[in-house]
Amino acid sequence: MELIEKDEMELAEFSLQEALRLGVEAASVTLNKSVSDTCIMRDGIMDNIQHRLDRNLTFRFFSQGHFGSFSTNRLNSNDLQVFIGKAVQILNLMEADPCRQLPPEECMAKDAAEGYEAGLWDSRYYETNEKERLGKLSLMHLGNACGESWKLVSEENDYSDYAVATVHLDSRGYKMMHFESGFTCSSDITIITDSGVRFSAYWWEISSQKDGIDPKHCAQTALNKAVASIGPMKVESGGKTMVVDGNVASKLLSPIVDALSCMSIQQNMSFLCDSLGKRIFPEGLNLYDYARAKYKAGAKWFDTEGAATKNLALIENGVVKNYFTNTWAANKTGMERTNTDISRPVLKKWLSGSLTKGKEVLQSEGKRLSLTTIIGLCGDGIYVTDFNGGNCNSVTGDFSFGVAGFVFEDGKIGKPIREMLITGNILDLWNALLAVGDDARDCGGAWRLPSLAFASVNFS
Repeated sequence: MELIEKDEMELAEFSLQEALRLGVEAASVTLNKSVSDTCIMRDGIMDNIQHRLDRNLTFRFFSQGHFGSFSTNRLNSNDLQVFIGKAVQILNLMEADPCRQLPPEECMAKDAAEGYEAGLWDSRYYETNEKERLGKLSLMHLGNACGESWKLVSEENDYSDYAVATVHLDSRGYKMMHFESGFTCSSDITIITDSGVRFSAYWWEISSQKDGIDPKHCAQTALNKAVASIGPMKVESGGKTMVVDGNVASKLLSPIVDALSCMSIQQNMSFLCDSLGKRIFPEGLNLYDYARAKYKAGAKWFDTEGAATKNLALIENGVVKNYFTNTWAANKTGMERTNTDISRPVLKKWLSGSLTKGKEVLQSEGKRLSLTTIIGLCGDGIYVTDFNGGNCNSVTGDFSFGVAGFVFEDGKIGKPIREMLITGNILDLWNALLAVGDDARDCGGAWRLPSLAFASVNFS
């Protein structure tokens, strides 16, 4: 069984030839296809079963310095012929920009011909049927779960599996493919206490492998999180040590990733402008894009332009090493072309000397640096498990995020807290880095981040 069918491939090839026939000098076409099946159970009753098929073609046309990007999901030859004709007319109205080009041939991915190179395809996807999906979903049902002072009042459990495929062709004859399977479950739990106060929590698991998730454990984890949030306390405002759960740490890392975009930097819309080669962060921040880490979520052998991805050092020992630079940005700025965007961010384990001073802590490569160890070293502070809205200014780096979590004292997690706010500047925050763990969970998706710790964060 093939995820990309013969007629779909023929339509992509036809589209490319039609654009060239109409006078486009160079072109690429990307066929994206996804198939998913989802089952949703609410309070033990099957509520929704969905089957979805999405397909689209995205074109990038180049002619005498003119560039245009176009997309359609009407995949038949007659409609495509009309669409491409109109796209070419629009293309000639665009302002010419000689920096708009296909990636150089030496940059193209030449080792993604089969689509399975990243190791993210599980052939057992085709064996999954409705009975099996419903069976896995039934494992998540918690029934009449209750405790000494609470009871379950609402649960929504989801199970789904999906397959995605990307085929990229260009007018120079390059062809590359990427196939990926996915199996996910999630649970949204609400409990009520004897005093009538409701608490909710959510948990999820995702893997490219069929046996990479545990639906029953997922639902139980969501319930445990809801129960743990009972009885929140109020905490005085001020500067406090903050430990961030790796499952939500992307909220603090994504502003840095976004700021590393050469497109943003070229337009002076980044707080990391003119930072290349400079020590902007502490030595403990080591950020990499391991786009070619086989079998790891997020891995892909080519980017949106069809160029080969790289395992890229973004920040090493606090020094900005690379920006995300596509072909246009490379031509515009003279910088080396790298990856167009992040695929699989990885942070290297690190401990500040201020935490280890006078303490017996092994920092060898074989020693795990877990959340428990980090909290124990930090002593007192707030452990953040959820972010509730907020934003970060892409130009200044100023941020304001709502948070929830727990107070910890003497290295032990205590009472929950909620509806607090952290404010500051993202550069100042990361320069107060105390620890980067190595406890990212395997079934957390492409952004598999570890526990983090920061000093003197402003809570209110």
